[in-house]
Amino acid sequence: MSAKLLRIGKLISPARTASPILASQFHHYIRTFTSSRKVAAIVDSDFISRITAAEKLITKQDQPVKRGPTAEAQRHAGQTLNSQILHDITTGERLITGQDSPVSGGPTSIAQQILTQGSGISGGGTGQHSGVLDGETISKIAEKEKKITGQEQPARGGPTARAQQHANEPITSAALHDITEGEKKVTGGDRVKGGPTSTVQSELAKSRS
Repeated sequence: MSAKLLRIGKLISPARTASPILASQFHHYIRTFTSSRKVAAIVDSDFISRITAAEKLITKQDQPVKRGPTAEAQRHAGQTLNSQILHDITTGERLITGQDSPVSGGPTSIAQQILTQGSGISGGGTGQHSGVLDGETISKIAEKEKKITGQEQPARGGPTARAQQHANEPITSAALHDITEGEKKVTGGDRVKGGPTSTVQSELAKSRS
């Protein structure tokens, strides 16, 4: 009789709780999975301004071209960046270049980079510092040059033009030297504090930090 009761007791005994070690591993997995997910990039004002800057480098015009890459990006304002939007921006770029292939460091290149990184650039443009002369970095160089020359268009042989020669290349000493030479050309021989060369050096330092 006692043996039968013992067997019944084993059958109805409450289920054992999960091992604390297994539970800990499970929660660690959930945390790792959650933290490793990429945040979807949004076609916001920062994104559009980067597309516009890249378009200006191609057209040399202040105003975006009708049905160009900026116009195409604006049509999708507020949406999550995806392959369809990338296709539309590429179509817009082809309109202004007349070429089938995207331009190095151009609007399509910028959009592809953001889509691949899978991270938004909202919040004051706190994007990643890649240590590469991409469209964003070149647009910063162009802004610095504009402050020096007072001209909307980059000077021939100036820092922006020199940077474009190394578009989408890592920032090397050779690229930095060329940009410095371009800066000296527009300043008359001297580097400017906070100018194009300093901007590139800062981007390189941030990418290494």
